[in-house]
Amino acid sequence: MDDTRKPEDEQTKLWNGSAGWAWVETQEVLDSMFRPFEDLLVEAAVARSARRVLDVGCGTGGTTLAVARRLGEQGRCTGVDISEPMVAAARTRAEREGTPARFIRANAQLHAFEPASFDLLLSRFGVMFFDDSVQAFANLRRAARDDAGLLFIAWRSPAENPFMTTAERAAAPLMPNLPARRPDAPGQFAFADSHRVHRILEESGWSGIDIQPLDVTCTLSERELVRYFTRLGPVGRFLHEADERTRTRVIETVRAAFEPYVFGTEVRFTAACWKIVARAPAGHPSR
Repeated sequence: MDDTRKPEDEQTKLWNGSAGWAWVETQEVLDSMFRPFEDLLVEAAVARSARRVLDVGCGTGGTTLAVARRLGEQGRCTGVDISEPMVAAARTRAEREGTPARFIRANAQLHAFEPASFDLLLSRFGVMFFDDSVQAFANLRRAARDDAGLLFIAWRSPAENPFMTTAERAAAPLMPNLPARRPDAPGQFAFADSHRVHRILEESGWSGIDIQPLDVTCTLSERELVRYFTRLGPVGRFLHEADERTRTRVIETVRAAFEPYVFGTEVRFTAACWKIVARAPAGHPSR
């Protein structure tokens, strides 16, 4: 199903192009690296006795499928994402393993979800990319039943997540065309400001808002490190356009910059995030 009804914006182009395909190609690495967050969301769904769950910005479907497996026949899990390559990968995974999860290729900011159809909405790093976050969370509120829960994980600031900016900081002298990050712009760190997040949720009709810091140790295999930074993020997106000499120098320089995070055969870092919880109040008027 396709419901991206506005002209293609930067995020739509990005996630249906190189970034989307990069996530598909590194799916296993990313799912393994972010497993602690997946486990947290799965346990939250079980604790709430959730039955109809929406995974916003589901990517290649790892969290959606994990929740669906735990809820079993009693649950109905839906993942939504703007990326056609990632949604296609998620559907293939669901079919391959026989897990009854449904995936929608759509912009969750605009999609006409069935009103009051979910009792839990969750996301693992999937809600920071909206063009208009208030509109998006108001739309998600309409999709939520009264007293439904909202739980998502978002990154805190770049300064608190040096691992996530290591590649671009190291590569910048060699790749002057790398774009600078814009505070509050759609992207990885758009929800770094907890006061802004609180305001977005309040204005879009959510209540019981609770935002807590969450620091989690994440790991990946050292042998996957070069593939990780040459496929993902700003460096990964621009590296394929570089000449061979520049590419070689960037890879050598960036790999050396990651050395503080390498412990034998394992790469280890702390992911500094927000755990954000809210509730859909009863009787909130549609917007």
